[in-house]
Amino acid sequence: MSKRKLKRKLNLLQLVMLGTAGTIAAEIFVLTGHAAALVGPAAVLAMIIAGLFSYSIALNYCELATMYPVTGGGVTYVREAWGSNLLTFLVGSLDCLSSTFYAALSAVGFAYSLKVFIPALPVVPTALVTIMVFILLNILDVSNVGNVQIVLGSILLLCLGVFIVGGFVLPGGFKWSTFTEGGFFIHRGFGTNTAKILNTIALVYCSYIGYEVIAHDAEEAENPSRNLPIAILVSITLCAAVYVLTTLVTLGTVSWRQVAGSETALTDVVVHFLPRWGVPMMVVAGIIATLTSVNAALLSGIREAFTLARTGLWPRFMSRLSRFRTPHLACWVIGGISCLVAAVGLVDFLSYVSSSGFLFVLFWSNLAMVRLRKLYPNAVRPFRAPLFPLTPLVAILACFVVISFASLQSILFGVGVLAACTVYYYTYRPVTRLFAKRTKALGVAKDCLLVPVANPRTAESLVHLASMVAQASEDTSICVLTIVPSSCLSKGIAARLAERLGTRQRALLSHLAAEVQRKNIPFYTKFRTAPSVAEGILEEVRARGAVKLIIMGWPGPLNGRSLAENPVKVVLQRAPMNVAVLLDRGLSTVRNILVPVGGGPHSRLAVRVAFEVAEQERA
Repeated sequence: MSKRKLKRKLNLLQLVMLGTAGTIAAEIFVLTGHAAALVGPAAVLAMIIAGLFSYSIALNYCELATMYPVTGGGVTYVREAWGSNLLTFLVGSLDCLSSTFYAALSAVGFAYSLKVFIPALPVVPTALVTIMVFILLNILDVSNVGNVQIVLGSILLLCLGVFIVGGFVLPGGFKWSTFTEGGFFIHRGFGTNTAKILNTIALVYCSYIGYEVIAHDAEEAENPSRNLPIAILVSITLCAAVYVLTTLVTLGTVSWRQVAGSETALTDVVVHFLPRWGVPMMVVAGIIATLTSVNAALLSGIREAFTLARTGLWPRFMSRLSRFRTPHLACWVIGGISCLVAAVGLVDFLSYVSSSGFLFVLFWSNLAMVRLRKLYPNAVRPFRAPLFPLTPLVAILACFVVISFASLQSILFGVGVLAACTVYYYTYRPVTRLFAKRTKALGVAKDCLLVPVANPRTAESLVHLASMVAQASEDTSICVLTIVPSSCLSKGIAARLAERLGTRQRALLSHLAAEVQRKNIPFYTKFRTAPSVAEGILEEVRARGAVKLIIMGWPGPLNGRSLAENPVKVVLQRAPMNVAVLLDRGLSTVRNILVPVGGGPHSRLAVRVAFEVAEQERA
């Protein structure tokens, strides 16, 4: 019987709604008036520029998520670029904590919004119940989360769609003369207007954050190579259109001076063209926006905690899966932290940490894409971000713009959290060793099967064997590695050869990926140029630090001259982990397994692997 793994159950519509409804949060109802106070009608321009900045990040996430269709998002990309170290721990921890704190903030916002209809409703108990309901949905089945997001997101988009369409077509709605009253730019001088627009972009930019939940949950997405980029781009397009058109209707229905600084700008405006039921409709939309934010934020936080635990950076127990194939212990931990934050009244305080944490994660995730393009130029990328390196550079510039206009509190709180996480990183393992010397999870988690491939005829059998072993192990992924030896070639010839081989390998690897992903096994590929095949494999082992087993193909007939430098022989001698070598004579169906043993560690490993294969194949 196979070990429990995350299931690929999220379809395209569920992914789109997770991204769209998770992004359109209560901020659009609050920040429109504040943006008008800063730049007047030019708030529309600020929304457009912020959306373009977000497109650059979205394109980068499309490439990274399809290249590594596993759970984790930013922490996975940073780990692949720089290894499993302090930076990876900080990125993953801040991403997880930011989502957790944001879920608490949204739950409290939902409770306050509901008091409009039920004045006697207690805020804190309502927020706690809200969080626990969504935690239970996450524990029972991830498709429940997706279905709830479809229902809530559809109602939210319907309400905002009525607001936008009604504002443009109904009497009392948008008028161009009202929108341009007093001019498009309200400040004197190009420099002042530019500075104010940048300030407004910094204010509204975090409103576009939310679609990355799709990348966080890539391991549970159906057909990730196709669905992930479509879902991310459709989500950001819908969000940008809603934000820009909502701002345009608001500032074209009444003068910007009337809503400047208002935290209820949309409800202040809707009475002009929907006097009877416009206000209740927008209140309902605001309530639903907080619920979709709770849902998406908890999903992101739980998947980040699961990934950090699976890689050994957080306590390992949080990577365990329930019989529903969901990380139930991570759900309870993240839900408990979110409830604690909501209960003790730290929501406003920690909202600063949430904002700065998201920016920290986005900055390093986009920088990771630049490094991965340099490290693995010929890796299989089902989606390639256009205009590279412009997209990551624009994304990094956007992060700098937002940080430069961020409040001092936000920056200081973010630095404080980074310092606390750093202290934890360097003290957790020594303290754990002191109090639990026999704990098995102290070492680096070994969660990857590395499969070097060169011959397309044996690649399928190697990956098939790896999938059998992976299914028998908890939280195990497969990395297929292709090496181009460059010791005897000039740099230019090696690059051209790598490109030619990369084109030939992509079709094969795409076929292998589809087969493995149907078994719910995390799978991705790498392409590396190295002085020799053996050096390339050993370099990858050193870079990852989490390889539990290398599975190689039998090198064929050997003689004294070829044996010394044979890649299999070199890897067997120098690799610091177990190595399995497959002599491929057909591996379609396994019915009986013969294990010759003579004692020693090699026999124990052979029996263990044979047992795992037999368990999966019912041999």
